[in-house]
Amino acid sequence: MHYNFGEKIRSVRERRSLTLREVAETAGVSESLVSQVERNRVSPAIDTLLALADALDIDLEYLFSDYRRDRPVRIMRRAERVTFTRPGVLYERLAHLEGQGREGIEAYAITIEPKAKTGGREYGHIGWELGVVQDGKAELTVGNQTYELSPGDSASFMAGSPHVLANPGVKPLRVFWIITPPKGEIGN
Repeated sequence: MHYNFGEKIRSVRERRSLTLREVAETAGVSESLVSQVERNRVSPAIDTLLALADALDIDLEYLFSDYRRDRPVRIMRRAERVTFTRPGVLYERLAHLEGQGREGIEAYAITIEPKAKTGGREYGHIGWELGVVQDGKAELTVGNQTYELSPGDSASFMAGSPHVLANPGVKPLRVFWIITPPKGEIGN
């Protein structure tokens, strides 16, 4: 793809009533080079482009706005959520995005019945976890430490230590939970 910054650079220069010479001197390049860039005869090196942007006080976002790429967005409708259960626990997958290596993320809406729990005291796993309590009371044990969490509270931690999320209350505990990289609890 051929990038044409010239029209934008010329337009800004003319709106600011600056001459080619003034921009060239401020940017530390030749007047001829500025002219060639404006006419799209030359594709400037990145340091030249940055110098011209600084000389004209142009935001780089403006220069590159025509070259944004569309990125895929995955929408998961409520009715399409994959779920699985463990005794007293319902997991609803909200997202599962895998990258390469240790990239990726998965997110769950988890409902834990009174006196039930997730996780294990034996081992952890690679990565990080972040959770937000939406409704109910939670007890989060990471390693040897236990934390009480209420609605609106959040917790984040390295998942390498054994960890357990328990519901000590009398009503269901609802949490929003993110794990990275994905553990893949639910088949893809």
